[in-house]
Amino acid sequence: MTATAATPIRILIADDEPIIRLDLRELLTSLGYDVVGEAADGRTAVELARKLKPDLVILDIKMPEVDGIDAAEVLHRERLAPVVLLTAYSERELVERARRAGVAGYLVKPFRESEIMPVIELALARFQEVQRLERQVVELQDALEARKLIERAKGILMQVHGLSEAEAFQRMRRLSMDSRKSMREIAEAILLAHQLESSARSTEPRT
Repeated sequence: MTATAATPIRILIADDEPIIRLDLRELLTSLGYDVVGEAADGRTAVELARKLKPDLVILDIKMPEVDGIDAAEVLHRERLAPVVLLTAYSERELVERARRAGVAGYLVKPFRESEIMPVIELALARFQEVQRLERQVVELQDALEARKLIERAKGILMQVHGLSEAEAFQRMRRLSMDSRKSMREIAEAILLAHQLESSARSTEPRT
């Protein structure tokens, strides 16, 4: 998504200086962005981000109550939006804190109009790439867990019904197609049924 798209990018800005917020709002608006909210401190910025769900948040690094880096850390942890820091400071300690907080980009005061769009677009691209990679990790974890369940279920079918591995897999596959359920759901059902049968046998009175 870019500022020239049909739906403009929604941006939340936070700075404790009203004149800076005004200048930034005007610049962003002139570039086609939609400034959906403003805050004068980090705590308010986080609350507004949770409420407004902006596409990007621009935070001043020095603000009362909660500074921009601490606010950025919360926004990053909750995956609310990518963060661009607005700063006049270049201390190594602040840069390192910002990196650990997951900040996606920087605008240095006094900012220039020509710098704003590239920084925003890069921050959005980085954020989308991180989200894509995180989804891939989750999908891989789910696939691995499903494979483990399927292997256990196959083992039970082989043990209980004397099937070969291929026969057990084909039976599960046929059940999956007939019931229109995933192989993982079939495996979970087999494991649950086996567990219930084992529990029932263990509670039967001995003769």
